This record gives sequence, structure tokens and C-alpha cells, in this order.
Amino acid sequence: MTAGNTTPHAGAVGFSPEEIDPTAPTRAARLKWVVVVDSGLPPGRAVNAAVCAGAATAVAVTGLLGEDAADAEGGTHPGLPWAGCTVLAADAATLRAIRAKAHASAGTFVADMPEAAQHTRVYADYLAALGKTAAEDVGYHAVSIVGPRNRVDRIVGRLPLMS
Repeated sequence: MTAGNTTPHAGAVGFSPEEIDPTAPTRAARLKWVVVVDSGLPPGRAVNAAVCAGAATAVAVTGLLGEDAADAEGGTHPGLPWAGCTVLAADAATLRAIRAKAHASAGTFVADMPEAAQHTRVYADYLAALGKTAAEDVGYHAVSIVGPRNRVDRIVGRLPLMS
């Protein structure tokens, strides 16, 4: 389905044009992008949750995607995240705690994929279901976070890569 809350803090989060350096290693970028997925999900739902949270992030965070690339025959390939994106795994309780920390952290962008999004097939039904759910009862399948590298590292700790 689609990602839920997209919450920028302390103004818009993103890269200014002069910060974008596709020749630098990803670790040199000021901002870090991670997507944390519920490790208890079956593979198809996990990928869906990660892609939906990532899609909401890519359109909201300026400068995140690099320029389009061309192959040797001139075919165009849409730009990818020039600063990288790491996909991590966590259990549901840890995912909830990470989302709360990220949401409370100034200078971060958060996009989440609530459970309700995968239990509906009509977007209006998702909106209605989420609208009837108390904040403390919202479960999350994935959380996408962009923010200062050291802050994002503190929020996600040493979570493993999704496998």
C-alpha cells in the first residue's frame, strides 16, 4: 500500500545542491538514510514495507536522488540515492522505539509504514483505519529515517542488515 506519517523536524531535511557530490563515498555525505523493517514479516511484505517507506522519503527529502544515468546505448535509468540507503531489520518492539526516537529527534525526516497499510487495498480504507487507531496502538512494518549521520547512527544503534 503506502507509507504513513512523513514528519520533517526543524525545517526541511535534505541536501543543498552544493552538497551533492556523486564522486564522494556514501559515508562522506552529511545525511544518512536508513530504512528499518520489521524482521518478523514474510519477505514479500517486508520488501513492500521498505519500498513504500522509501518512496515517501525519496519524494520528500531534497537532493536524495542522484541524476539520471545513461547506458552505453543511450538508454536512461532514473537516478538512485547517491548518498546510499541502508536497509536494516528489527523486531516490532524495537521498530516502534526507533520510530519514536527518530520522530522526536530534531533535524530528522521520518516516513513510516503502518500495519494498516498492508491490511487494506483501497487508500481511503487505509486512511479511515489509521484515523480510528490511537497513536499508541499503531503498529509499524517499516520506518525510513534521514538525518545527520551521527544522530541516525545513535537512533538505530547496531541493528543488522535485513537479510
